Amino acid sequence: MDVPEEEKDKKERKAKAQKEKEAGNAAYKKKDFETAIQHYSKAIELDDEDISFLTNRAAVYLEMGKYEDCIKDCEKAVERGRELRSDFKMIARALTRKGTALVKMAKSSKDYEPAIETFQKALTEHRNPDTLKKLNDAEKAKKDLEQQEYFDPQIADEEREKGNQYFKEQKYPEAVRHYTEALKRNPTDPKAYSNRAACYTKLGAMPEALKDAEKCLELDPTFSKGYTRKGAVQFFMKEYEKALETYQEGLKHDPQNQELLDGVRRCVEQINKASRGDLSPEELKERQAKAMQDPEIQNILTDPVMRQVLVDFQENPRAAQDHMKNPQVMNKIQKLVSAGIVQVR
Repeated sequence: MDVPEEEKDKKERKAKAQKEKEAGNAAYKKKDFETAIQHYSKAIELDDEDISFLTNRAAVYLEMGKYEDCIKDCEKAVERGRELRSDFKMIARALTRKGTALVKMAKSSKDYEPAIETFQKALTEHRNPDTLKKLNDAEKAKKDLEQQEYFDPQIADEEREKGNQYFKEQKYPEAVRHYTEALKRNPTDPKAYSNRAACYTKLGAMPEALKDAEKCLELDPTFSKGYTRKGAVQFFMKEYEKALETYQEGLKHDPQNQELLDGVRRCVEQINKASRGDLSPEELKERQAKAMQDPEIQNILTDPVMRQVLVDFQENPRAAQDHMKNPQVMNKIQKLVSAGIVQVR
């Protein structure tokens, strides 16, 4: 049976197109981009039913920095691919390539939006790890750029001052709002974190206050106000040992700071109160319950060695004397005393 002339011609054109594609691939590997473009263009002329010729030429344009040409080829590939019901992977590849070109062209955070949308479309066609990574990278780049575009230390200072005014007026939620805006404008300002920590403390939002105080000290480990904020939160939470450590750390940077010195005094008073057994039954119960939630206290109480030490303190005075010579053991005992778990009579 004779093959129709038209079908025979089509087969020949497809075969020639494949050879042109192979020649284009070889030129691309050698980074001879102009030659690669010529071969892929001939392949497209010979056979418009294989969208890989378009996506390959788009890859060359991408390498050459001709991003608009790359995008045009990718869009043609997607359109033609849908008409031909091409493999989803091929359409996804074209969309991913287009998204990559859009990322390369992005100059502002807004410019990342079409790229992100294109990567998302690619993933609906075919879920590919490389495309997913490109999407995540584009979203991160957009967020980073948004922060850079929003960064303005002068406006940040103005917002912090507004927050200070509201704080003086005891309008703490309003103050928080302005401190938060200040931090959006300048995320590296330890004062804004310190001030917002004070607001959160007034509002009874202790976890948020502690987080802000710690961030403040992360940004500036010498900022004494950060230590007073953190210590105050820990003291309020009845974590007297931790508060004492915080105040003492602050005094290393500012030895004469009265707020830090007062903080140390208050902590020592509370710790000594527990040591003398001067706590009321309610205070003792509350402190013990709080302590039992502390992982450090839990570790001490579940340590077999420390459990034996506690038994010796009750039943074996001679062994207890030996334990008292061990600084590590005594440090743990002191923590238990401060927590109200162990009482010294």
